[in-house]
Amino acid sequence: MPHPLLAENEGSTNLLLGNEAIVRGALEAGVQVVTCYPGTPSSEVPDTFFRLSPEGDFYFEYSVNEKVALEVGGGATLAGAMTLTTMKHVGVNVAADPLMTLAYTGTPGGMVLLSADDPGCHSSQNEQDNRYYSRLAGMPCLEPATAQEAKDMTRDSLNMSRELETPFILRTTTRVNHLRGPVAFGPLKETGKAEGFKKNPSRFVPIPAFARDMHVSLLEKLDKLEELSEKSEYNRISGNGKIGVIASGISRAYLADALADTGLESEIKVLELGFTFPLPKKMLEEFISSVDKVLVLEELEPFIENEIRIIAQKKSINTEIVGKDSKHLALNGEYSTRCVADALYEITGNQAPRIDKCESHENLPGRPPNLCAGCPHRATYYAVKKVFGEDAVYSSDIGCYTLGILPPLAAADFLLCMGSSVSAGSGASKAAGQTVVGFIGDSTFFHSGITGLVNAVFNRHDLLLVVLDNSTTAMTGHQPHPGVDMTAIGENPAKVDIESIIRGCGVSEIRNVRPLNQKATFKALEELKEMSGVRVLIAKDPCPLFARRTLGKKPTQTAYVEKQSEEVQRCMEELACPAFEKSEDGIVINEILCSGCMVCLQQTKDIKARKRSS
Repeated sequence: MPHPLLAENEGSTNLLLGNEAIVRGALEAGVQVVTCYPGTPSSEVPDTFFRLSPEGDFYFEYSVNEKVALEVGGGATLAGAMTLTTMKHVGVNVAADPLMTLAYTGTPGGMVLLSADDPGCHSSQNEQDNRYYSRLAGMPCLEPATAQEAKDMTRDSLNMSRELETPFILRTTTRVNHLRGPVAFGPLKETGKAEGFKKNPSRFVPIPAFARDMHVSLLEKLDKLEELSEKSEYNRISGNGKIGVIASGISRAYLADALADTGLESEIKVLELGFTFPLPKKMLEEFISSVDKVLVLEELEPFIENEIRIIAQKKSINTEIVGKDSKHLALNGEYSTRCVADALYEITGNQAPRIDKCESHENLPGRPPNLCAGCPHRATYYAVKKVFGEDAVYSSDIGCYTLGILPPLAAADFLLCMGSSVSAGSGASKAAGQTVVGFIGDSTFFHSGITGLVNAVFNRHDLLLVVLDNSTTAMTGHQPHPGVDMTAIGENPAKVDIESIIRGCGVSEIRNVRPLNQKATFKALEELKEMSGVRVLIAKDPCPLFARRTLGKKPTQTAYVEKQSEEVQRCMEELACPAFEKSEDGIVINEILCSGCMVCLQQTKDIKARKRSS
């Protein structure tokens, strides 16, 4: 039987994750090429396509970074293939260069960029609002609020993109990506074969002489898109009353719940916006003219609110507009049903009911994120800190290894973006003459570390780079990258060797270690410490979760505390492995959590190994 997402099942209703609904929508449109760089909250979209790829009639790839993903997708759509490219919001910064050009050249096969934004920074370094990329590039933007809309908008945006030959942005947020909801399936469309590239240099080669005309064409296309926005089923008005609410994206779901909870449905007139760029200016003008006061609900930036204020000023409309500028709503973080309900009570003049808050118990333990028991990164950080101490500056990067910032390891002093550990570390070393150790993961190295390393060699920087190679892209779900031996669906037949790349970049001083072998790791670090210039330590041991799930390597032994001592206490305090526990009898090691890495055993004779019980 085919996978449920690949089954016809037209008319059936299925409970799907928002990201799974996006996959189904693309399949219903007849998507032919899917490219990505995985990043939460978008990761389940490419991961699902990856699992479907052996039986699906489409091409899928995990690209090495977002720019490459969009370029591969861009080339595919120029050759007539319907294309979906997925990434998280900060990945669009990496892909911005080809994005701007694709808006000019257009996309003959149809192309949608999924930008998964992250209000609240659940898994990201910022809260940027990527609707501004729509305005900057001149690309239409749709924002779903439910799993059903996630499916339908993906399908419709791909179809509209092919018809209009212009790229679309599907802008989701964490709550939309990770919600579950009922989704009615439509018919699947046969993919067929791409028409092939049709030569037209004046359209597809944006030298200045051609780019000027391309821009004019784009502006004309935006006028047509605004007409589509005016008629779109995703922009709709409901309710009556002299108080209006305009809501976009997931805020529409919060509003529906808040209206039901407060009982204010009869007092509120609602304009839901799902097609948010270009905005339906005539619809907005008529709506705000029909009410005395309007509340604008949108997470993060006042993208729509500011446009409404412009319309009101140009058309001399005296309706009061409240939202972020009036401080009724925040410019940061996620909204909630509660905060939307509070805003509704305030603008309608109703008294909000008193709700007793749940008091948190002061004795509840904290649950901060932590490196897993047996994580080889912990072993590497431990050795580096022992050799280089507190005087060195530690340039970190983006991955699960960023958790090295936590005490007692405390091995992350600054971080800019993917791949910055090399370049920013070089700059810090050059500026202050301090010892700098940079940390970068294997996937991040392929993503954007190589150019920084070439730059460091060429400009003769002084930096020790530690490549934390755990054989997978661990943080976002164990996706493959060019350097892995094995993927979730089989061996990697085209492995790219990290050490060979590093040597090719001009680095001569390279050491390879297995960080779980602490003696060899300390020896290599001591040697590299005495050197200057660019040198690299490759610390390679598999992520224990990946080793268990994909490589089939299950732990065969576990550590145990044979005798309580100061050494055991110090080992627990300095390693901070989550398998350590304190009990009435002293320090013990949780056999269920212990991965059998035996790093602790190498630090004290009072910890021993034994065969794991079944």
